[in-house]
Amino acid sequence: MSIINLKDKNLYYIGGVVRDEILGHKSFDIDITYVGDAIEFAKTIPDAQILQINEPFGTVRIKMNGEEIDIASTRCETYPQKGHLPVVGDIGCSLKEDVLRRDFTINALTKSTLTGEIIDYTKGLEDIKTKTLRILHDNSFIDDPTRIVRALKFSVRFGFELEPHTKKLQDEYLSNINYDMSYKRLKKELVETFNLNSWTAFERFIEQGIYKLIAPCEFTLPTVNLEELINLYNPIYPWIIYVGLLPDISNLPLTKSEKKIVDDYKKILNQVQNDKIISDFEIYKNFEGVNLETVLMYATVNTEVATRYLDILRHIKLEITGKDLQNLGIPPSSKYSEIFDCVLKEKLKNPELSKFEEIELAKKFL
Repeated sequence: MSIINLKDKNLYYIGGVVRDEILGHKSFDIDITYVGDAIEFAKTIPDAQILQINEPFGTVRIKMNGEEIDIASTRCETYPQKGHLPVVGDIGCSLKEDVLRRDFTINALTKSTLTGEIIDYTKGLEDIKTKTLRILHDNSFIDDPTRIVRALKFSVRFGFELEPHTKKLQDEYLSNINYDMSYKRLKKELVETFNLNSWTAFERFIEQGIYKLIAPCEFTLPTVNLEELINLYNPIYPWIIYVGLLPDISNLPLTKSEKKIVDDYKKILNQVQNDKIISDFEIYKNFEGVNLETVLMYATVNTEVATRYLDILRHIKLEITGKDLQNLGIPPSSKYSEIFDCVLKEKLKNPELSKFEEIELAKKFL
């Protein structure tokens, strides 16, 4: 592996990039650590331009030969407030101490940039061979419960399984969750996990009770496999389709567009429960203007209605406009929407209607 042209006896690849090389996977995140003070080390590199320094975390970003490289100092971390960001200490500690602050043994491998030697303090190589996910200490999930979602992500990506003691500790934590946690960090892991679009991941997420990290509620796994529908319709945000089905995700820091997706789903769901969506016109009016993600969420309730809208109804558009109504001598008013709805009902029955025929229908309405 020769990702950078920077070599030093104290410089190591660490974590996922080493794991992915062993597994034969392409790695998108390249983590490099320096045993010592990475910031001071960066200042000694010839032709390196320092772009950014994060003093409290001992990290530095440099630019060499047109390539940006992040280098982290070895450091220790403690969790005085469980479930929140750790407190960094002892910058420049030994490589082994840095490794032991990490999540799983498979992510605790290092590789020398100088010699190519892989250093394994936690038997991560053995766990990779046996496809095992193992935490490094018994308080790992208590310190950072987002590691439970991360384990789910790795199990889906690589086909790994939790080591029995790790699974026991996960179950114990999920039976007594500390809800004073960083939901921003939790959301990040949820996004990465469910953007993989794996129904298996969602099954485990629900069946193992991992979803209760978001809020203490009960939820039953839908019978509709969303993975196939998401692959078919290719939405921008697959993760929200899965997570948004839960009864309460108000703890997650959603963006305005993400919140709209979920709110629209709940609104439509309420209308369905009241038997308000029956005809093509009502389907069209309820789904018009909502995100694709909302429609796919509703597919777990009624796949036939959702796919009818996506495959047929959403492609039907009126050609008649407000200007056409003005040309008919109708001043702008609330009556416009009544006329458009009247024409739309007919167009849904006969999508081949021309603009001329739409105008004639408007005249009949008058």
